[in-house]
Amino acid sequence: MKRLLCSILVLMGCTTLLLGGNIKPVTGTFINLAYQDVRNRYTNPAGVDMTSPELWEAKVAEMSEMGMEYLIFMAVANDGLAFYPSSLMPHHYPEGRKSPVEAIMDAAAEHGMKVFMSTGWAENQDDNLRIARIKQRQMDMMVELAELFGSHEAFYGWYLPVEDCLGPVLTDYAVEAVNALTDHARGLTPEAKILISPYGIFNSDFSHPNYARQIGRLKVDIIAYQDEVGCVREKFPLPRLRENWRRLAEIHSSLPIEMWANCESFTWERGTNDRTSALIPAAPERFRAQLEAASEAGVERIVSFMMCGIFDPEGSTYALGQPDLATRAAEEYMAWREERKPLRMSEAVIGVECSEPRLTDGILADESTEHAGWIRLNRGEHEIEITLPEECESVTLHLGALNYVPDGVCLPERVALYGLEEGTEYTLLGVSQPYAWPNNRHDAWVSELAISGKTAGARHLKVVLTCPSKCYIDEVVIGR
Repeated sequence: MKRLLCSILVLMGCTTLLLGGNIKPVTGTFINLAYQDVRNRYTNPAGVDMTSPELWEAKVAEMSEMGMEYLIFMAVANDGLAFYPSSLMPHHYPEGRKSPVEAIMDAAAEHGMKVFMSTGWAENQDDNLRIARIKQRQMDMMVELAELFGSHEAFYGWYLPVEDCLGPVLTDYAVEAVNALTDHARGLTPEAKILISPYGIFNSDFSHPNYARQIGRLKVDIIAYQDEVGCVREKFPLPRLRENWRRLAEIHSSLPIEMWANCESFTWERGTNDRTSALIPAAPERFRAQLEAASEAGVERIVSFMMCGIFDPEGSTYALGQPDLATRAAEEYMAWREERKPLRMSEAVIGVECSEPRLTDGILADESTEHAGWIRLNRGEHEIEITLPEECESVTLHLGALNYVPDGVCLPERVALYGLEEGTEYTLLGVSQPYAWPNNRHDAWVSELAISGKTAGARHLKVVLTCPSKCYIDEVVIGR
């Protein structure tokens, strides 16, 4: 049994510093109407009538209860069929019935929500605006959508589905395509906001002299950057994402364009970025870390692709998401949203003496196996001994632990807290069995393990970690 012997003098009563400040919740979600491929297995189940007005009335109400203020249509047509009463193409819903777009707009108005109308798709999810007829069809769609919904109470603006890559530098073609649609939209609806949501933060060349210039050429009002954590463009996306958000914030500080975050709430059932792999709820801790990263950079709003179909409130009339876990994801998100506490904590301690100083050095290891702050434990039992500066009736101990199943790094299966009052025998004060989120094939995230116990005056504590495989831990925090 390996012993990590620490003597931690804790400033009782104000022992923890919450990191991150004001963390923004998600206030907008994309709405997807079509089942296109296996990615939509749970979010748009093939066996569910996704054109049902009653379904969307219920889902919009649920999204409102979850704090959504903005709804963003991903597309209002697919495969040459329209989800709204179009005169340009046949309809993708039964004739004589209210269209799903109308149902969503009316429900959004009822709940005081704002809607970004999409201009896609002219053909399908692979629309290519380099093709003249595709570009023209999107413009034609915009004309009739403006006529149908431009004066609707819920209409707020346009989402242009021109998801070009930002990296290494946004191309002239992308800028020109966006600006052509923007000019058209402003001619039809001058007061409407224009939103785009490009990808490519991970491979952006921020030092390139044209990087900021190209973003500045865009005539849009809002850029909701995809954070790409769900798409796992990098093995460990979160550590570098924080710096990338900071660089984008510097660029936007001199631009009249709002910087929003599009935080990906999903992970993948099988392969990543694969149309034969379904989108399923990511670990709540991973998603919250994304919200913290975006908030720390000062984004003005956080939206997500997607909340609807990834999060399903318990008792939903139209449950769409992955069975069980979509409900659990919703419950955990809503519980966090009530308090919006940061995910990680750091200790406020004085007089620290520790044989393993990384447990109390105030340096939080990040969401990767490479960070030097991790204490790497092998399979088996491991002890941490703690001495409190004064007697107290009860304590709560927090410990950071890494999840990264692809490298065999898992949570401890058992955390036990012991206290030593007199003599040499420890008394068991409490036991915790950390919950390991099952959707863990691709992602790295940090869990904050917590265990509490009544000490009955004991100043000497011992924590025993039972590790089923490799366990990475950092930062002991003591509170009472």
